[in-house]
Amino acid sequence: MSLRIESLSSATAIGLMAGAAADAVFGDPKRHHPVAWFGSWALWLEKHLYQDSIGRGALFTATALAPVAAIGLAADRLTRNHPLARAALTATATWAVLGGHNLASEGEQMADDLADDDIPAARDRLTHLCSRNPEDLDAAELARGTVESLAENTSDAVVCSLFWGSAAGILGLLLHRAINTLDAMVGYHNPRYENFGKASAIVDDVAAYIPARLSGAISSALAPTIGGSAPNAWRVMMRDARNHPSPNGGWCEAAWAGALGTHLGGASDYHGRVEERPALGDPGTPAPDVRTIRRASTLVSAVTAASAGIAATMTIVTGLVTKRRTR
Repeated sequence: MSLRIESLSSATAIGLMAGAAADAVFGDPKRHHPVAWFGSWALWLEKHLYQDSIGRGALFTATALAPVAAIGLAADRLTRNHPLARAALTATATWAVLGGHNLASEGEQMADDLADDDIPAARDRLTHLCSRNPEDLDAAELARGTVESLAENTSDAVVCSLFWGSAAGILGLLLHRAINTLDAMVGYHNPRYENFGKASAIVDDVAAYIPARLSGAISSALAPTIGGSAPNAWRVMMRDARNHPSPNGGWCEAAWAGALGTHLGGASDYHGRVEERPALGDPGTPAPDVRTIRRASTLVSAVTAASAGIAATMTIVTGLVTKRRTR
């Protein structure tokens, strides 16, 4: 039993690292992306279950996640005695759920659009990163929205997924990505989703609670990779993170504000609902610009690589501790 625990934890760790490497090299699958499949399933389910009701929204959330959980549990059971298969499936799942490569690429392309003063292209590109209404945004607001979205999405689509991959293997990877996708689809404070999307939003908040804070800590530690100060990033994060309206979103955004030497926050239009967010970062620091976006894109890649290494290490350590307890 102890040998199997050790070999499976090592296989999971190898799979996490291999999947992160595949994401770094290839980015998201170009066709037949599993997240897109899940999104189509959730859209179909919403059409059949929607009511302006918290209870109906909870039913929608549970029903949408059920097949994902079943697939994850089946993958775990089928590979329980096959470390090579466990490593291969973990690598495939990790590659499918991570978004580090594409996030960094979107940031670089946004920087190129703004450097070329191509505001229409930049406005269109912002829709790839978040749900804000970009129609009236100028270059400064587009830059701010990009940096905030890169920070938040790195926490959600990289650190959180790897955390749950380390904690629960293939099941954790798949289930977290599905939870986060549901929140991105229905977790809004607007007339349609205020009640129906509440369950999805709460589940996402719970799943991200610990990894969001880890994301801020990792980002702070990596501030020197982009010419920033780790102590300054940590200071800003600890001071400002709780000012964010989200219980989790402020940790990474505040850390990035400190690491980048900029300030974030302000009014954001989510297609008719204007949300005024408190400032994150030191007063008097420069507003985000093209150079800030490029540095933020570099930070995406650095946080992704570090998070993969941490997740793999923690998986092996957990396996060794479990092995000793079963002796």
